[in-house]
Amino acid sequence: MEHLIELQSVGKRYGPITALRDVSLAVPAGQVVGLLGHNGAGKSTLIKLVLGLIRASEGDLRVLGQAPWGGHVGALRRQIGYLPESVAFYRNLSGNEIIDYFARLKRAPRGQGRELLQRVGLGEAAERKVGMYSKGMRQRLGVAQALLGSPRLVILDEPTTGLDPQATRDLYSIVDELRAAGRGVLISSHLLAELEPHIDAAVILREGELLAAGSIDELRRKAGLPSVAKVRLKAQADPAAFATRLAAAELEHRSEPDGLISIAVTRDRKVDLIRDLVASTAIADLEVEEPTLGRIYDWLGAGRQQPAGRLQ
Repeated sequence: MEHLIELQSVGKRYGPITALRDVSLAVPAGQVVGLLGHNGAGKSTLIKLVLGLIRASEGDLRVLGQAPWGGHVGALRRQIGYLPESVAFYRNLSGNEIIDYFARLKRAPRGQGRELLQRVGLGEAAERKVGMYSKGMRQRLGVAQALLGSPRLVILDEPTTGLDPQATRDLYSIVDELRAAGRGVLISSHLLAELEPHIDAAVILREGELLAAGSIDELRRKAGLPSVAKVRLKAQADPAAFATRLAAAELEHRSEPDGLISIAVTRDRKVDLIRDLVASTAIADLEVEEPTLGRIYDWLGAGRQQPAGRLQ
Protein backbone atom coordinates (compact mmCIF):
# COMPACT_ATOMS: atom_id res chain seq x y z
CA MET A 1 0.00 0.00 0.00
CA GLU A 2 1.33 3.42 -0.97
CA HIS A 3 1.49 5.89 1.90
CA LEU A 4 1.21 9.57 1.01
CA ILE A 5 2.09 10.71 4.53
CA GLU A 6 4.42 8.76 6.83
CA LEU A 7 5.55 9.84 10.29
CA GLN A 8 7.97 7.77 12.32
CA SER A 9 8.56 8.90 15.93
CA VAL A 10 8.13 12.54 14.94
CA GLY A 11 8.40 15.23 17.59
CA LYS A 12 8.27 19.01 17.51
CA ARG A 13 9.46 21.37 20.25
CA TYR A 14 9.23 25.13 20.53
CA GLY A 15 11.89 25.85 23.11
CA PRO A 16 10.71 24.25 26.36
CA ILE A 17 7.26 23.50 24.92
CA THR A 18 6.64 20.11 23.28
CA ALA A 19 3.91 20.40 20.64
CA LEU A 20 4.24 16.82 19.32
CA ARG A 21 5.89 13.83 20.95
CA ASP A 22 6.85 10.53 19.31
CA VAL A 23 4.03 10.48 16.74
CA SER A 24 3.95 7.66 14.17
CA LEU A 25 1.14 7.39 11.62
CA ALA A 26 0.42 6.95 7.91
CA VAL A 27 -2.15 8.23 5.42
CA PRO A 28 -2.53 5.75 2.53
CA ALA A 29 -3.48 6.62 -1.02
CA GLY A 30 -7.19 6.12 -1.65
CA GLN A 31 -8.21 6.73 1.96
CA VAL A 32 -9.80 9.58 3.90
CA VAL A 33 -8.33 10.02 7.38
CA GLY A 34 -9.84 12.21 10.11
CA LEU A 35 -7.42 14.18 12.30
CA LEU A 36 -9.06 14.71 15.70
CA GLY A 37 -8.16 16.37 18.96
CA HIS A 38 -9.02 19.24 21.27
CA ASN A 39 -7.56 22.70 20.69
CA GLY A 40 -3.87 22.48 21.54
CA ALA A 41 -3.69 18.74 20.87
CA GLY A 42 -1.11 19.21 18.09
CA LYS A 43 -3.26 19.03 14.95
CA SER A 44 -2.09 22.35 13.49
CA THR A 45 1.54 21.50 14.25
CA LEU A 46 1.18 18.18 12.45
CA ILE A 47 -0.37 19.86 9.40
CA LYS A 48 2.39 22.48 9.31
CA LEU A 49 5.00 19.70 9.42
CA VAL A 50 3.35 17.87 6.53
CA LEU A 51 3.21 21.09 4.49
CA GLY A 52 6.89 21.77 5.21
CA LEU A 53 6.13 25.09 6.92
CA ILE A 54 8.10 23.94 9.98
CA ARG A 55 10.69 21.21 10.54
CA ALA A 56 10.46 18.32 12.95
CA SER A 57 12.71 18.35 16.01
CA GLU A 58 13.18 14.59 15.74
CA GLY A 59 11.91 11.59 13.82
CA ASP A 60 11.38 10.93 10.13
CA LEU A 61 8.63 12.53 8.03
CA ARG A 62 7.85 11.68 4.41
CA VAL A 63 5.22 13.29 2.21
CA LEU A 64 4.68 11.64 -1.18
CA GLY A 65 7.88 9.72 -0.44
CA GLN A 66 10.00 12.82 0.22
CA ALA A 67 10.95 15.11 3.07
CA PRO A 68 8.67 18.19 2.83
CA TRP A 69 11.55 20.66 2.71
CA GLY A 70 14.62 21.23 0.58
CA GLY A 71 15.25 22.11 -3.05
CA HIS A 72 12.40 19.95 -4.36
CA VAL A 73 9.73 21.51 -2.15
CA GLY A 74 8.13 23.60 -4.93
CA ALA A 75 7.39 20.56 -7.08
CA LEU A 76 6.21 18.64 -4.01
CA ARG A 77 3.77 21.33 -2.89
CA ARG A 78 2.19 21.47 -6.32
CA GLN A 79 1.03 17.90 -5.67
CA ILE A 80 -0.65 18.90 -2.38
CA GLY A 81 -3.96 20.71 -2.00
CA TYR A 82 -4.53 22.62 1.22
CA LEU A 83 -7.58 24.36 2.65
CA PRO A 84 -6.64 26.31 5.81
CA GLU A 85 -9.00 26.69 8.72
CA SER A 86 -9.46 30.40 8.03
CA VAL A 87 -9.48 31.28 4.34
CA ALA A 88 -8.61 34.83 3.28
CA PHE A 89 -8.60 36.22 -0.26
CA TYR A 90 -8.14 39.63 -1.83
CA ARG A 91 -11.60 41.17 -1.52
CA ASN A 92 -11.25 43.37 -4.63
CA LEU A 93 -10.64 40.39 -6.95
CA SER A 94 -13.34 38.21 -8.48
CA GLY A 95 -13.66 34.49 -7.91
CA ASN A 96 -12.30 33.89 -11.41
CA GLU A 97 -9.31 36.16 -10.77
CA ILE A 98 -8.53 34.43 -7.48
CA ILE A 99 -8.71 30.95 -8.97
CA ASP A 100 -6.61 32.02 -11.99
CA TYR A 101 -3.97 33.43 -9.63
CA PHE A 102 -3.72 30.18 -7.67
CA ALA A 103 -3.79 28.14 -10.89
CA ARG A 104 -0.67 30.00 -12.06
CA LEU A 105 1.03 29.36 -8.73
CA LYS A 106 0.31 25.63 -9.01
CA ARG A 107 0.91 25.54 -12.77
CA ALA A 108 -2.56 24.09 -13.22
CA PRO A 109 -4.53 24.42 -16.47
CA ARG A 110 -6.46 27.70 -16.45
CA GLY A 111 -9.65 26.00 -17.58
CA GLN A 112 -9.53 23.69 -14.59
CA GLY A 113 -10.12 26.59 -12.23
CA ARG A 114 -13.34 27.55 -14.00
CA GLU A 115 -14.50 23.94 -13.88
CA LEU A 116 -13.79 23.78 -10.15
CA LEU A 117 -15.77 26.95 -9.50
CA GLN A 118 -18.71 25.26 -11.18
CA ARG A 119 -18.10 22.11 -9.15
CA VAL A 120 -18.27 23.96 -5.82
CA GLY A 121 -21.35 25.95 -6.83
CA LEU A 122 -19.71 29.31 -7.62
CA GLY A 123 -20.17 29.29 -11.38
CA GLU A 124 -22.76 32.07 -11.35
CA ALA A 125 -20.76 34.12 -8.83
CA ALA A 126 -17.40 33.71 -10.56
CA GLU A 127 -17.27 37.32 -11.82
CA ARG A 128 -18.38 38.86 -8.53
CA LYS A 129 -15.84 40.45 -6.19
CA VAL A 130 -14.84 38.19 -3.32
CA GLY A 131 -15.69 41.05 -0.95
CA MET A 132 -19.32 40.42 -1.85
CA TYR A 133 -19.10 36.70 -1.04
CA SER A 134 -20.65 35.22 2.08
CA LYS A 135 -18.49 33.22 4.49
CA GLY A 136 -19.75 29.99 2.97
CA MET A 137 -18.96 31.19 -0.56
CA ARG A 138 -15.41 32.08 0.47
CA GLN A 139 -15.08 28.62 1.98
CA ARG A 140 -16.21 27.03 -1.30
CA LEU A 141 -13.68 29.17 -3.16
CA GLY A 142 -11.05 27.82 -0.77
CA VAL A 143 -12.10 24.26 -1.59
CA ALA A 144 -11.78 25.00 -5.30
CA GLN A 145 -8.23 26.36 -4.94
CA ALA A 146 -7.25 23.32 -2.85
CA LEU A 147 -8.24 21.04 -5.74
CA LEU A 148 -6.25 22.89 -8.41
CA GLY A 149 -3.67 20.77 -10.19
CA SER A 150 -5.40 17.47 -9.29
CA PRO A 151 -3.29 17.01 -6.13
CA ARG A 152 -2.35 13.53 -4.95
CA LEU A 153 -2.81 14.62 -1.33
CA VAL A 154 -5.51 16.99 -0.07
CA ILE A 155 -5.45 18.47 3.44
CA LEU A 156 -8.67 20.07 4.66
CA ASP A 157 -8.69 21.98 7.96
CA GLU A 158 -12.27 22.44 9.26
CA PRO A 159 -13.57 22.37 5.66
CA THR A 160 -17.29 22.76 6.39
CA THR A 161 -16.97 25.99 8.39
CA GLY A 162 -19.67 28.36 7.16
CA LEU A 163 -21.16 25.86 4.71
CA ASP A 164 -24.90 25.22 4.58
CA PRO A 165 -26.17 21.61 4.61
CA GLN A 166 -26.25 21.30 0.81
CA ALA A 167 -22.75 22.73 0.40
CA THR A 168 -21.56 20.36 3.13
CA ARG A 169 -23.00 17.39 1.22
CA ASP A 170 -21.33 18.67 -1.95
CA LEU A 171 -18.01 18.95 -0.13
CA TYR A 172 -18.13 15.36 1.08
CA SER A 173 -19.20 14.23 -2.38
CA ILE A 174 -15.94 15.74 -3.64
CA VAL A 175 -14.07 13.93 -0.87
CA ASP A 176 -15.65 10.64 -1.99
CA GLU A 177 -14.53 11.37 -5.57
CA LEU A 178 -10.97 12.00 -4.39
CA ARG A 179 -10.96 8.66 -2.57
CA ALA A 180 -12.29 6.85 -5.65
CA ALA A 181 -9.55 8.46 -7.75
CA GLY A 182 -6.87 7.08 -5.41
CA ARG A 183 -6.05 10.39 -3.75
CA GLY A 184 -5.31 10.71 -0.06
CA VAL A 185 -7.34 13.10 2.09
CA LEU A 186 -6.54 14.30 5.62
CA ILE A 187 -9.44 16.16 7.27
CA SER A 188 -9.16 18.00 10.58
CA SER A 189 -12.57 18.64 12.10
CA HIS A 190 -14.40 19.04 15.40
CA LEU A 191 -17.72 17.98 13.84
CA LEU A 192 -17.38 14.28 14.55
CA ALA A 193 -20.94 13.17 13.74
CA GLU A 194 -20.71 14.91 10.38
CA LEU A 195 -17.25 13.48 9.67
CA GLU A 196 -17.79 9.86 10.73
CA PRO A 197 -19.63 8.52 7.64
CA HIS A 198 -16.95 9.86 5.29
CA ILE A 199 -13.64 8.67 6.75
CA ASP A 200 -11.84 5.36 6.50
CA ALA A 201 -9.76 5.92 9.63
CA ALA A 202 -9.20 8.40 12.44
CA VAL A 203 -6.11 9.75 14.18
CA ILE A 204 -6.69 11.10 17.69
CA LEU A 205 -4.14 13.41 19.31
CA ARG A 206 -4.07 14.54 22.93
CA GLU A 207 -1.54 17.00 24.36
CA GLY A 208 0.87 16.35 21.50
CA GLU A 209 0.74 12.57 21.73
CA LEU A 210 -0.89 10.01 19.45
CA LEU A 211 -3.66 8.58 21.56
CA ALA A 212 -5.19 6.22 18.99
CA ALA A 213 -5.28 5.56 15.25
CA GLY A 214 -7.19 3.13 13.08
CA SER A 215 -10.52 2.44 11.41
CA ILE A 216 -13.71 3.24 13.31
CA ASP A 217 -14.21 -0.47 14.01
CA GLU A 218 -10.62 -0.80 15.30
CA LEU A 219 -11.16 2.17 17.59
CA ARG A 220 -14.43 0.66 18.82
CA ARG A 221 -12.59 -2.51 19.78
CA LYS A 222 -9.86 -0.48 21.47
CA ALA A 223 -12.37 1.55 23.46
CA GLY A 224 -14.42 -1.49 24.46
CA LEU A 225 -17.59 0.58 24.44
CA PRO A 226 -20.89 -1.31 24.32
CA SER A 227 -23.39 -1.35 21.53
CA VAL A 228 -26.87 -0.16 22.50
CA ALA A 229 -29.96 -2.15 21.59
CA LYS A 230 -33.09 -0.01 21.64
CA VAL A 231 -36.36 -1.90 21.90
CA ARG A 232 -40.01 -0.93 21.94
CA LEU A 233 -42.37 -3.30 23.73
CA LYS A 234 -45.74 -4.36 22.43
CA ALA A 235 -48.72 -2.69 24.08
CA GLN A 236 -49.70 -5.88 25.89
CA ALA A 237 -46.16 -6.58 27.19
CA ASP A 238 -45.29 -6.12 30.87
CA PRO A 239 -42.38 -3.62 31.16
CA ALA A 240 -41.61 -4.66 34.74
CA ALA A 241 -41.31 -8.33 33.78
CA PHE A 242 -39.10 -7.42 30.82
CA ALA A 243 -36.83 -5.31 33.05
CA THR A 244 -36.58 -8.20 35.51
CA ARG A 245 -35.40 -10.49 32.70
CA LEU A 246 -32.74 -7.96 31.69
CA ALA A 247 -31.54 -7.58 35.26
CA ALA A 248 -31.34 -11.36 35.67
CA ALA A 249 -29.13 -11.49 32.56
CA GLU A 250 -26.92 -8.73 34.08
CA LEU A 251 -27.69 -6.38 31.20
CA GLU A 252 -27.60 -2.69 32.02
CA HIS A 253 -30.72 -0.98 30.72
CA ARG A 254 -32.59 2.28 30.92
CA SER A 255 -36.12 3.43 30.05
CA GLU A 256 -36.10 6.41 27.68
CA PRO A 257 -38.65 9.27 27.62
CA ASP A 258 -39.90 8.18 24.19
CA GLY A 259 -40.94 4.77 25.48
CA LEU A 260 -37.87 2.89 24.21
CA ILE A 261 -35.70 0.73 26.44
CA SER A 262 -31.94 1.06 25.90
CA ILE A 263 -29.83 -2.01 26.65
CA ALA A 264 -26.02 -1.88 26.79
CA VAL A 265 -24.37 -4.99 25.39
CA THR A 266 -20.71 -5.84 24.89
CA ARG A 267 -19.39 -7.17 21.59
CA ASP A 268 -19.13 -10.76 22.82
CA ARG A 269 -22.81 -10.84 23.89
CA LYS A 270 -24.35 -8.80 21.07
CA VAL A 271 -25.32 -11.62 18.70
CA ASP A 272 -26.92 -13.70 21.44
CA LEU A 273 -28.86 -10.71 22.74
CA ILE A 274 -30.20 -9.80 19.31
CA ARG A 275 -31.23 -13.42 18.72
CA ASP A 276 -33.10 -13.47 22.04
CA LEU A 277 -34.80 -10.13 21.40
CA VAL A 278 -35.92 -11.12 17.91
CA ALA A 279 -37.43 -14.31 19.31
CA SER A 280 -39.20 -12.49 22.14
CA THR A 281 -42.97 -12.11 21.82
CA ALA A 282 -42.77 -8.88 23.88
CA ILE A 283 -40.77 -6.90 21.32
CA ALA A 284 -42.53 -4.68 18.77
CA ASP A 285 -39.41 -3.01 17.33
CA LEU A 286 -35.63 -3.30 17.65
CA GLU A 287 -32.69 -1.12 16.63
CA VAL A 288 -28.98 -1.59 17.39
CA GLU A 289 -26.63 1.40 17.59
CA GLU A 290 -22.85 0.99 17.44
CA PRO A 291 -20.64 3.38 19.45
CA THR A 292 -20.27 6.61 17.50
CA LEU A 293 -17.01 8.38 16.72
CA GLY A 294 -18.05 11.03 19.21
CA ARG A 295 -18.37 8.47 22.02
CA ILE A 296 -15.08 6.88 21.05
CA TYR A 297 -13.42 10.30 21.01
CA ASP A 298 -14.77 11.15 24.46
CA TRP A 299 -13.65 7.78 25.76
CA LEU A 300 -10.14 7.85 24.29
CA GLY A 301 -9.43 11.52 23.76
CA ALA A 302 -11.25 13.56 26.36
CA GLY A 303 -10.26 11.48 29.35
CA ARG A 304 -13.84 10.96 30.53
CA GLN A 305 -13.37 7.21 30.78
CA GLN A 306 -16.14 5.11 32.29
CA PRO A 307 -16.76 1.37 32.68
CA ALA A 308 -17.22 -0.16 29.23
CA GLY A 309 -20.71 -1.49 29.91
CA ARG A 310 -22.19 1.80 31.04
CA LEU A 311 -24.96 3.52 29.11
CA GLN A 312 -24.27 7.13 28.21
